[in-house]
Amino acid sequence: MSRRARLATAARNAWAISPLGSGIEGYDGLPAEIVYDEPHRQLRHLLRDAPATRPRPVLLVPPLAVSTRCYDLRPGQSLAGHLLDAGRETYVVDYGEITFADRAMGFEDWIDDIIPTAVRTVSAAHEDEPVDVVAWSLGGTMSLLTAATHPDLPLGSLTAFGTPIDYSLVPAVQPIAAADRMLGTRAATAPTAALGGVPSRLVRTSYRAMALRREVTKAAHLARNILDAEALARTEAVDRFIDSMPGYPGRAYHQIHARLIARNELASGTVHLSSERAVRLADVSAPVLFIGSRTDNIANGPAVAAGTTVVPGARYWSADGLSHLGLVAGVRAPDLSWPLLDEFLDGLDEA
Repeated sequence: MSRRARLATAARNAWAISPLGSGIEGYDGLPAEIVYDEPHRQLRHLLRDAPATRPRPVLLVPPLAVSTRCYDLRPGQSLAGHLLDAGRETYVVDYGEITFADRAMGFEDWIDDIIPTAVRTVSAAHEDEPVDVVAWSLGGTMSLLTAATHPDLPLGSLTAFGTPIDYSLVPAVQPIAAADRMLGTRAATAPTAALGGVPSRLVRTSYRAMALRREVTKAAHLARNILDAEALARTEAVDRFIDSMPGYPGRAYHQIHARLIARNELASGTVHLSSERAVRLADVSAPVLFIGSRTDNIANGPAVAAGTTVVPGARYWSADGLSHLGLVAGVRAPDLSWPLLDEFLDGLDEA
């Protein structure tokens, strides 16, 4: 490439990634049809070019405060697209935007309504076949609690990417646990109680803070790769993903704070949703696979692997070298983590 051509390419790319530009890569996501569209529980069926070759459908369950972009970040970084290519009918449940008006939503909304309704609907659409649930991070937590609470669900299996079980092993949340010990839960959660949860802007800022190295070096990375459209597109896709994060509803966040972080109840095997209701992970009967990475700075491998001590028959397989988002949408996920999911699901198909 001539010097003039390089300068022209650099100028075009710089404009594209600027606040006034239209971006490097316009990606609107995989085509889908809406199965039902209710507040905080839209179910979409991802469309295929050919008939499915696998018997059981897959339901993708995202975490709270994360958009469904995590499963369809961009071409080549789309777990949803990978599942379609593997011949699996694939669905995703979308919680939409969370606002102050949703502050009363708690774990119960997900484990008694949102996830069970999606599982039953998907199963009914496929002649009552069991549904293989694939979840990431807190999506795995909600799916585990759902499976433990509703053993009658047509749940074929659960794969949980980067779902922490022992929060005492997660450095990122230790300041929250320490604040709870010092101040007490009521005082420690007073700000989020007043806000009705964690607003989307704060969620996005917190996520960026937990990936501080990326944020600090991003400008230099963009400058160094100003001629590399692929590298720029990858960075752009992650930024769009972060910018699409919704907030946490108040009750759900306070349950995360008190039950998961401060009291580390998942690691004990029993989560107390209230003084009258406890969910025991020993009641999970479906096959469960935990996939984690030691280089995940949000939910490291040992914190995820702890699930094998409290979920009967659960397995842990490692995809070391990947970040938290990288487990489901990283450039190396097709080589490191997605094959583990394939092996697990293929084994269930053949059983």
